[in-house]
Amino acid sequence: MRLVASDLDGTIIGPDNRISDRTVAAFRRAAAAGVHIVFVTGRPPRWLGPLRRQIGHEGTVICSNGAVTYDLRNDTVLDARAVPLPDVFAAADIIRGLYPAARFAAESLQGFHLEPGFLEHATAERLGDIQPAPLAETLGRDTPVVKFLTKVDGVSPDELLAKVRPAVAGLVSATHSAPGMPLLEMAAPGLDKAVTLAEYAKALEIDRADVVAFGDMPNDIEMLSWAGRGYAMASGHPDALAAADRSAPAFAEDGVAQVLERLLDRAQA
Repeated sequence: MRLVASDLDGTIIGPDNRISDRTVAAFRRAAAAGVHIVFVTGRPPRWLGPLRRQIGHEGTVICSNGAVTYDLRNDTVLDARAVPLPDVFAAADIIRGLYPAARFAAESLQGFHLEPGFLEHATAERLGDIQPAPLAETLGRDTPVVKFLTKVDGVSPDELLAKVRPAVAGLVSATHSAPGMPLLEMAAPGLDKAVTLAEYAKALEIDRADVVAFGDMPNDIEMLSWAGRGYAMASGHPDALAAADRSAPAFAEDGVAQVLERLLDRAQA
């Protein structure tokens, strides 16, 4: 084990945005043992506070499902892969044809853009100075969209993904990571967590056989399949569990910490 790659939400971070003390201790122990740590998340860079505050991580974070590689220590974007705006709008037109009530949002390197109705009013108010408006009005010609999102009420996330993914193939890649929420996350075609993680490991001269990965949702599937040891959380999505060659105990049982402790004990025996 030379590199640990871990998802955040549902894997080590709960709905309260907390990381358990046991999990924090396990990651710090792994880092002290010389293991490289990289977090691989659908979150944008602005939502990485728990890593810095609770774990003390100041290294690299792969954000936005692989679209952004971020240096947390220096608060700097190291690399970003955007979806061309014509493809964003073409994909939106296709999705509206399937689901006329679809609403859209976009993550750019400059911030978050959302259409009216994408979020509930109370949630939208908490975004402060972000004013909902049609994306065609808020996304400038040079705005790099690193994650494109759609939400359709009244449909399951799996059903939404199954219908939309083939329809927009070639324009964007689609996945989902929010259990119970009809929300899809889209990036440049062929881009996912595994693609960027593989490049990161190669830069460190670490073979995939020496990579341990943890995740729980469909947006983790490619990463779990690529890693030498991919652990899906027992509390995770059935598709993630099917894709991984191993499973970790549930999130509520500090599953990632349990696996890391066992691997470190074995390596140090």
